[in-house]
Amino acid sequence: MHHIEKDVMLRTLDMHWRDHLAAMDYLRQGIHLRGYAQQDYRTEYKREAFGMFSAMLDQVKFETVSTLMKIEVRTQEEVDREEEERRARLMRALQAQHAEASVFAGGEEVAAGQMGALSEGALPLESHTPFVRAERKVGRNEPCPCGSGKKYKHCHGTLSNVG
Repeated sequence: MHHIEKDVMLRTLDMHWRDHLAAMDYLRQGIHLRGYAQQDYRTEYKREAFGMFSAMLDQVKFETVSTLMKIEVRTQEEVDREEEERRARLMRALQAQHAEASVFAGGEEVAAGQMGALSEGALPLESHTPFVRAERKVGRNEPCPCGSGKKYKHCHGTLSNVG
């Protein structure tokens, strides 16, 4: 549990610290205008920066506690049981959706075989044969194989001829 608290605290602090640094840059860019109001801009900067830092710390504390109160800690057995229930619901949904289609696909034996393969977690892979070119590929600046004497890019390799 201590690791969870530490992780939530660090994540919240990191997020708010980045926002705080951006706000401090914004404050630094505009603090010189306080000199026109006959105020010492250094003391004003310190005062406002401390107020912003205090507000950030309060916000980090509040968000950390509220996040920790919402966390639901579960044991590994509970997670495994919920995963098994989810798989069972998925299998029932697949069987209910494709019951009519299995008759057209070749009967109940085919459907049972497909469901068995899915329950093992192995998805059927389609075999793709790689494309093999009969001749070697002609470069754009090479002579055209038709024998015209032109470069391939000006003869049969123009963009209008390529499909």
